[in-house]
Amino acid sequence: MAAVHMIRWGAPGFVAAFSAADAVRYPRGARVVLRTQRGLELGEVLAPVDSERGEPIVGQVLRGMTAQDELLETRLRKNRDAAYAACLGKIDELRLDATLIDVEHLFDGGSLIFYFLGDEPPQWRELTQQLADTYDAQVQFRAFSDAVAAGCGPDCGTESATGCGSCGTGCAVAQFCSTHKH
Repeated sequence: MAAVHMIRWGAPGFVAAFSAADAVRYPRGARVVLRTQRGLELGEVLAPVDSERGEPIVGQVLRGMTAQDELLETRLRKNRDAAYAACLGKIDELRLDATLIDVEHLFDGGSLIFYFLGDEPPQWRELTQQLADTYDAQVQFRAFSDAVAAGCGPDCGTESATGCGSCGTGCAVAQFCSTHKH
């Protein structure tokens, strides 16, 4: 029987089922390295789940966090903080009408994801290229406001919702929608 866990990962707080590559049952709160559709990421085990429940598996737990993983996480956090500051500077320099709310640096070190509140800036390609050149990573932008405005599925944030519809998670957007009615 496969070891399956509900895992929280990513800046928006995605939650979904992951199978453990090593068949280990990790305890609640364990920090783990994941393979997601976005690449290598870090996550936190919320609970082991019965694989017979039929939860859709969205990725794989590769291992528990090691001391080396923690050192790499510290370095990535510094890069993320520097990228956040650099992005704020570029927003000011280009006089963009955008609010940067977070930057996520994936654990593989190859992707920076910038989260904005509001509309995607029209000059995003120029900004993306400048930041990619600076941080030698694939840079992506996410319009958080679109998800907040549209929700993440039918009846998002209501008692009648059956979960987070379109993204398959009990995500931060659903939590936001339930506390901030449209």
